[in-house]
Order: sequence, then C-alpha cells, then structure tokens
Amino acid sequence: MSIGEVLAQLRPDFPDVSISKIRYLESEGLVDPERTPSGYRKFSHADVERLRYILTAQKENYYPLRVIREHLDAIDRGLDAPPTPAARPRPPQVVLTYDGSDQRADRADLRLSRAELCETASIDDELLARIEGFGLVRTNGTGHYDAVALLVATTVGELAAYGVEPRHLRSVRTAADRELDLVGQVVTPMRQQKDAAAQARADETARELAGLVARLHTALVRDGVTRR
Repeated sequence: MSIGEVLAQLRPDFPDVSISKIRYLESEGLVDPERTPSGYRKFSHADVERLRYILTAQKENYYPLRVIREHLDAIDRGLDAPPTPAARPRPPQVVLTYDGSDQRADRADLRLSRAELCETASIDDELLARIEGFGLVRTNGTGHYDAVALLVATTVGELAAYGVEPRHLRSVRTAADRELDLVGQVVTPMRQQKDAAAQARADETARELAGLVARLHTALVRDGVTRR
C-alpha cells in the first residue's frame, strides 16, 4: 500500500493521524516500510497493524514512544508485550515437546536474551554456560536464543534435578547429529533442485522425517525403559 492508502485505512479509527505523523513514526524507527526503486514507500499489512498498535498505545494508554519501542521490540522477538509500562516483557507460555506423536508446537519468532532464557527455563547462567559448552544450545545470528534453545535448556535443567549433567548428554547430541544425517540423505537431492516448489517440498519432507525419527527414538527409549 502507498502511504495515502495506509492513511485511508487508519483514519476511521484515528481521525488525527496524518502523513507527517506516519513519516515521523518511520523516522523514529517504529515502522520500516519497503521502498520502490523510485523511492516511494510501500507498506505491508503487517506495517499497518504495527501503526495501529502504536496509535492505540498513544491514544488509549498515553504511552511515550520509548515505552512503545520497548513493547514493539518484545513483540518482534516473540515475547508478550507487558500490560503496563512498569512491567517487563515476558516470554509467552509455549509448549515445545516431542511426545511420540506428530504434533509439535513451536514459536519460530521467539528470540530471548541470555537472562530471559535463564529465567524462563529456570536455570542459572552457570548451567547455561555448561549447556553451551557441550554444544547443546547456541544463539542464532542475532545473538538471541530461539524456541528450540528454550526447549533444550528447560529439559536439561529438569534432567539436572536427577543428577544428569550436560557432560552426560554428549551421547544424546551425537545421536541427534546422526539422525540429522539420516534426514539429510533423503532431503539433500531434493534441495539440489533449484525451483521454489522443490525447495518447499524439501522443507516439508525434512519436517515430516524429523517428526518420524523423533517418534521412533521416543518409542525405542520408552520400550527400553519398560524392558529393564
């Protein structure tokens, strides 16, 4: 959408909004529309919803831009925005388990700081350092921890209560790498095809295979436990 079309969408709920207001919010880094080769702004539907959030926070809650910026940062990282300016953003309650079924709930947008990961996983920084030292958790390209890191850190923390240390889990890491190699043997030839449809099929196949391998792994471990 052009900036004029965005204005037309927002005006019914925010009569005072103007093109200069939208440009100001952009200059403050609160919204970042794409630009055409000729320099015109092109707003996505996500940009419009972001502007609607900002304008609502100003109109109904009288939040300053500093607070709104903090809230948007939390939302961008998959956290829940705090209900009041005095509260801190918190990671949402997420369910991330392979329980032997094909169902997996994850949050691809979740990005946690080191302190947030420790708090949410109920572990301390020392344990996190050991978890990282054995290659069980790592940050992503932005220096944050994602939903998988949260699952691993939480699980390792729970295992620690039984005396299982990160150093005892190297065999689990090795087994996971071998299972990943198995998935790669099937998917790699598909990824060598250049068209977008083949890449999409490869991604879907990789997800399905990962679920099947995880189900098999879980079934074998549970069966072994019952037989001992």
